[in-house]
Amino acid sequence: MSAATVIADDAEALAVAAELAADFRKDAAERDARRRLPHPELQRLSASGLLGVTVPAEFRGADVRTETLAGIFQLLASADASLAQIPQSHFVYVNVLRRQGTREQREFFFGEVLAGKRFGNAQSEAGTSRVQDICTRLRRRPDGSYVLDGVKHYSTGALFADWIPVLARADDDKLHVAYVRRDAPGVTVVDDWDGMGQRTTASGTVRLESVPVPADRVVPHHLTFEGPQLHGAVAQLLHAAIDAGIASGALAEAVEFVRTKSRPWFESVGEGHATAAEDPLLIQRFGELAIRVRAADALLATAAGSVDAARADLTDDSAAEASIAVAAAKVTAAEAAVEVGSALFEVAGTRAALDSLGLHRHWRDARTHTLHDPARWKVQHIGRYVLRGIRPPRHGLL
Repeated sequence: MSAATVIADDAEALAVAAELAADFRKDAAERDARRRLPHPELQRLSASGLLGVTVPAEFRGADVRTETLAGIFQLLASADASLAQIPQSHFVYVNVLRRQGTREQREFFFGEVLAGKRFGNAQSEAGTSRVQDICTRLRRRPDGSYVLDGVKHYSTGALFADWIPVLARADDDKLHVAYVRRDAPGVTVVDDWDGMGQRTTASGTVRLESVPVPADRVVPHHLTFEGPQLHGAVAQLLHAAIDAGIASGALAEAVEFVRTKSRPWFESVGEGHATAAEDPLLIQRFGELAIRVRAADALLATAAGSVDAARADLTDDSAAEASIAVAAAKVTAAEAAVEVGSALFEVAGTRAALDSLGLHRHWRDARTHTLHDPARWKVQHIGRYVLRGIRPPRHGLL
C-alpha cells in the first residue's frame, strides 16, 4: 500500500469523504448483489487519509471535530452502508488509545494509523449467557508478555485489518484491549458472515489460539469506565451517522427513481397530473420522509456538538448530557433509516422491487444495522434521565 495522505483539517476531511462517497456509490448495488468484498475501495479509503483524522494534533493528526467525523460516516453510508460500517471500530479503538494508551503506545499506533493502517475488531462473543459477556482470556507470561485465547463473532473489519483490537479479560478478570497483528501466529479470521444486509462487511469469526502478545500492545480498557467517559457516546454516534446516511441515501434514490422512472397512477393522470412527481399524494409522502431525514440529521449534529462540549470539559454531568443526546440521535436515525428504506418501494412503485436494481439494499442494510443494540433501552435511559435525573450507565453502549 502506498503512503497515505495526511489530512490537514475538517474541511479537507469532508471534501475527501464526499469525493469517495460519490465514487463508492456507483458500484454499491453490484458489490451488494455479488457480495464482492470491497478490498480496492478500502485501499482507497486508507490512502485518502480519512482513517487518521482523529489522531491528536500533537501526533500530526487533524483531530477533527466530532461533527466532522459523524459527517464522514454519514456521507459514506449514504453511498454504501457496508463500507461505512467497516471503519467504525477503527475509530472506536483509536479513541481507546487516546484515552488509555501510554505515550509510547500512542506514538507507535498513531503513526500506523496516519500511514493508512486499519484497525478491525474482535469484541463480541456468541454463546454466552448475556450479550457483552467476555470470556476471551489474556494470560500473562513470566517474561511480562501475554498469550491470548478465545473466539469472537461479529468481527467487522477484522478480515480487512492490519491490526485487530481484541477485547479480553486478564488474569485479574479486568477488561483489556490487546492490539494484535492480523497475521500474528494463532489468529484465524473466517469470512462466515451471512447477514441479509450489510453483506460486504465480512463481520464473521475470529479465532485466537495461543496468540503471543507483547506487553506494550495491551491497554487497560477497564479504566475507561472508572470515571466520566465518552467511549460509548462516540461509538454510538458513528452508528447513528450510519443510520442517518442510509436514510438520506434511500431518500435520494427514491427521488431519482420517481423523477425518472415511475409512471403516474391512472387516477392521478385523470386529475391532470402528467408525471408521478406531480402526484399530490406522493408529494405529501416525500415531504414526510424528508422531515424524518432532516430530524435525524439535526439530532446527529446536536449530539456531535454535545460530545465535543463534553470533551472540552469532561464531568459526570457533561458526559451524561452527551450520552443522552447521542441516544436520542441514534433512536431517531434508526427509525428514519428503516422507514425511508421501506417507503422507497411505496413511493417508487412495483418496478422498484426488481432484484436487478438493488434498491432493497437500503432497507436490508437499515434493518440489519439497527439491530446492533436495542433502541428501546436508549429510550428507557432518556426517560429516566429526563424524569428522575438518573445518569446513563457507563457500559460503553451509550
